[in-house]
Amino acid sequence: MFKLVSWLENHLMTCYYKQLSGFDCPGCGMQRSFLELLKGNLIKSFYLYPALLPVIYTLLFTSAHLVFKFKNGATNIKYSFIITILVVITNYIVKIVQ
Repeated sequence: MFKLVSWLENHLMTCYYKQLSGFDCPGCGMQRSFLELLKGNLIKSFYLYPALLPVIYTLLFTSAHLVFKFKNGATNIKYSFIITILVVITNYIVKIVQ
């Protein structure tokens, strides 16, 4: 696991939105947050990008629903997507204001 994290740290993608505009994009911080999550630093991961956990939950639940066809799966996906988008937007607004 250490080799994977080390390799990922050395191959982070550049944010072209930030490079061109000078402003953070709504996804800035997600890569670093994911790396901290892999290292087990949940609090630092949340600090870097609070929307990462809702994004992961939405992706995993959607994938599981496609396989297992949960009874209220589509409704849960809608709500988790809405919550995820609200967290992303709120995080972006907070970054811009600071």
